[in-house]
Amino acid sequence: MKEIKVYSNSIEETHALGKRIGELCDEGTLILLDGDLGAGKTTLTQGIAKGLGVKRNVTSPTFTIQKIYRGNMPLYHIDAYRLEGMNQDLGFEEYMDGDGVTVIEWAGFIQDLIPEEYLEIKISLLEENQRCFTIRSHGDRYDRFTEELK
Repeated sequence: MKEIKVYSNSIEETHALGKRIGELCDEGTLILLDGDLGAGKTTLTQGIAKGLGVKRNVTSPTFTIQKIYRGNMPLYHIDAYRLEGMNQDLGFEEYMDGDGVTVIEWAGFIQDLIPEEYLEIKISLLEENQRCFTIRSHGDRYDRFTEELK
């Protein structure tokens, strides 16, 4: 596991970081986002979508649980916040191993579905617009993200 910290002082900087991450993605990329409400998970995902060539406006899937966006490859945006304790098969594994990029907010609520390799991004709110992104690679495949984002 490799880890780096990246700081952002604005929504624009968070979008730029997300865009850089999106540009590094290939099919089957799995990104787990963790942070308090309002930390910037969806804002970062908007940037990732831009890096993938998504033209549509990206919004939080809190109430729909999942949204799919089309760009250079599909972006599967999942919010697992309301899934704590659910035992039914929702088919998320198909997306995680699929033809696009899967971004999961609140992945801790579906931890038993998460494969061994993924990119983990913990977002900490420091001040009103300042964020710290702790980016950890889990598996060799994701080490290049930490190297490229230094």
